[in-house]
Amino acid sequence: MKVKVVTVKDIVKYLVKIGIIFSIIAILTNFFYGRKNNNNLSFDASKFLAMLQKEILLLREDEEVSVSLGKKGYATKTLDNEFSMFKAVATTNSNSKFLDNSSNINNNQDSAIQAESEDSSEKNEANQVEGEELEKAKVGVTVEQIPSSIADKTSCEIYGVKLRNESDYNLEAEITDLDVNFNKQNIIIFHTHTCESYTPTEQYQYVSTGNYRTTDLNYTVARVGDELEKYLINYGYSVIHDKSYHDYPAYNGSYDRSLITVQNLLESYQDTDVVIDLHRDAIGDNTYAPKVKIGEDYCARLMFVIGTDGGGLKHDNWRNNLKFAIKVVQKGNELYPGLFKPVIVRNSRYNHQVANAACIIEVGATGNTLEECLNSMKYFSKIYDEL
Repeated sequence: MKVKVVTVKDIVKYLVKIGIIFSIIAILTNFFYGRKNNNNLSFDASKFLAMLQKEILLLREDEEVSVSLGKKGYATKTLDNEFSMFKAVATTNSNSKFLDNSSNINNNQDSAIQAESEDSSEKNEANQVEGEELEKAKVGVTVEQIPSSIADKTSCEIYGVKLRNESDYNLEAEITDLDVNFNKQNIIIFHTHTCESYTPTEQYQYVSTGNYRTTDLNYTVARVGDELEKYLINYGYSVIHDKSYHDYPAYNGSYDRSLITVQNLLESYQDTDVVIDLHRDAIGDNTYAPKVKIGEDYCARLMFVIGTDGGGLKHDNWRNNLKFAIKVVQKGNELYPGLFKPVIVRNSRYNHQVANAACIIEVGATGNTLEECLNSMKYFSKIYDEL
């Protein structure tokens, strides 16, 4: 008897393929029907194929998705999120915000993303007072630990910094000192998952276009990046903050797209070692909200994620990346103990091969509020300045 095993991953792929087929049928039907009613309507085959290629991106698996597919229900949730994002675009079509009825699909979509990004920038600027002198974080204040629904997991400790080692390396043997040279003055901030958002509050309400995701950059990790940029500039650092969408309209392939972005940035700003990919924890409900209270401020906890070459991809910088993270957390533990969760080290390299002090920093989780995450940036910038 022949038996075929069908996994959730296979089902997801079949569903996406079926969706693509139905999309093609619908587009061709609309094209031929519309042609009867409008002789001026033209069909650009190259643009149609380009749009189809974007759909096929859904079948690609970046490193983070591949690692996470082992989690029960993850693939189904990912597919639901993708369809939710596309549904949001389709809903907006009636207002001609993202696409019009012409065949110039790609240009209109790019224009829409640019317009939304500019709109977000205008809103952020409107919320800032020109020439505002930011209040810098104070040291020597009381730090209160807030109980969390998920306890920290630790597998080892190096120079007083707790780590969760999910790589194949013996980290204690690999990191025997913290000697690392990097240019601290120049900093690049970007977001592989630009649309990651938080639990809405009265002050920060947003229209969701996915599971704790939104294309409105006033309410995502991009807004947190704005806050970090402000504080670091206030301390005198040179900061480049890129808010390009890398997880929209397709989530899969986000790391491929963000790699192109950061490589282009490093070509323009070559004397840059500190490259921060700002995220939030991917846990998809509001029950997990890791935070501490520093003075009177409730702050989302922070976590470094460091990639290695354990997955087989070339990555000569990983030890320096990890040393940088350890040095930051060391200083954080000295000034505001508990603000940082244990550093996670994984086999996947997450594009960290690009620089000598490259890292992912996860700011809070889905259960945290944007206010808590913004507060964290005030204290992170102080820690960075004190290194």
